[in-house]
Amino acid sequence: MLSASNIHYELSDKCCATSYGGIGALHLMVQKLGLVEAIDESLQLLKRHLPYHESDHVLNLRYNALLGGQRLEDIELRRNDEVFLNGLGAQRIPDPTTSGDFTRRFAGADIVTLLEAINRTRQSVWRRQPRGFLQEAFVDVDGTMAPTRGECKGGMALSHSGIWGYAPLIVSLANTREVLYLVNRPGNAVSHQGCVPWTDRAIALVQPQSRRLCLRGDTDFSLTTEFDRWAEARVDFLFGLDAYANLVEMAEALPRKAWKPLMRLHRYEIATEPRRKRRRVKERIVRQKGYLNKKLVGESVAEFDYQPSKCQRAYRVVVVRKNLSVQKGERVLFDDLRYFFYITTRTDWSAEQVVGLANERCDQEHVIEQLQNGVHAMRMPVDDLLSNWAYLVLTASAWNLQAWYALLLPRRRRGLELLRMEFRRFLHAIILLPVQIVRTGRQIVYRLLGYNEWLADFFRAWEALRTMRVT
Repeated sequence: MLSASNIHYELSDKCCATSYGGIGALHLMVQKLGLVEAIDESLQLLKRHLPYHESDHVLNLRYNALLGGQRLEDIELRRNDEVFLNGLGAQRIPDPTTSGDFTRRFAGADIVTLLEAINRTRQSVWRRQPRGFLQEAFVDVDGTMAPTRGECKGGMALSHSGIWGYAPLIVSLANTREVLYLVNRPGNAVSHQGCVPWTDRAIALVQPQSRRLCLRGDTDFSLTTEFDRWAEARVDFLFGLDAYANLVEMAEALPRKAWKPLMRLHRYEIATEPRRKRRRVKERIVRQKGYLNKKLVGESVAEFDYQPSKCQRAYRVVVVRKNLSVQKGERVLFDDLRYFFYITTRTDWSAEQVVGLANERCDQEHVIEQLQNGVHAMRMPVDDLLSNWAYLVLTASAWNLQAWYALLLPRRRRGLELLRMEFRRFLHAIILLPVQIVRTGRQIVYRLLGYNEWLADFFRAWEALRTMRVT
């Protein structure tokens, strides 16, 4: 099928075309939501605005990530692209060195101000959603590692796993996969270090928009000193608990009738017929070679009330007991029982629902992976803790632009599909559209030169954005 052989290259006449056709729609969305004005009113980092304002620097870094840029130097590619500049109506944009210098102007308070300006714009998107949006909101909290090979990065430290770098804290909204707050910390910080103030900020942001709010996190974020305060504020939580000896004793002391088989909730409904399971090649090799093999025999679930020592009341604890068979080849060596504990304020969920919702928190790992390898927000290219924190916030906001665009799509079902996309696929579906830029006296025309399955939704979103009132 690929039969071309007589291939030649030649230079064409001057043609105003670019591959970043979707940037016009995203830029219009940013303007309609009032993000440009919010940034300029909140941030006061430049003494003189000749020729750039704070919003120019912020959008320049954000668009660099949105267009697939992996490092600061990629800004230079678009800075010298006359057609790209014409598409945004810009005479010039900041160069990579100027953008790096801009991140060094941030103090800690300035980064918090920028985060709150972005969140005010986020609320404008939420207010445009249909009734029932965020009826039950889930706020996930987790930490990760952002390694760096730099020798002169201020604020970096050695993690417990022997990796040099930083340890960002991520607070996200599971319903829309939006990142609410990002905090940069030294690499030796434990996961929950300093998380309480940022969790409270997320609660204040989301709670007025939702009927019920639930915090989720792994065992590191099970801060018993905060449980009573959150419960009194009508904030639910679902955290993992470490399998301490006293909890294991309480689980083993439960009567046999308290345990029942754990029926895992299905992730989705099969539209046609179940497919036949494929042969487990790895397990067959493990048996043949006589490797040590741990096989799950069964799962059971039970629950009891438990009052942590730093709490004034008892909370519901759901415990999962996994029965593992430790085998070597065809021989069974012994059985191994392991317990997993979850503590929550929710009493209306079944035990299976508690386990299922706790496991769904792992979807935040996908968000973190997209921040790392999708928009490349965790490369930490500048010189110290604060400047890399600023770069982290500015670049990660490109991931939020994808969520905002999906939420503003007129067709709800397609919007949800776009919301679940990986960033790379979103980039090729919505952003990397070949267009010809035609500048007339009063308008800039993006003339599409290609087609994909998302163009119909792209034009529907464009019409909705074009008629949207500026907030």
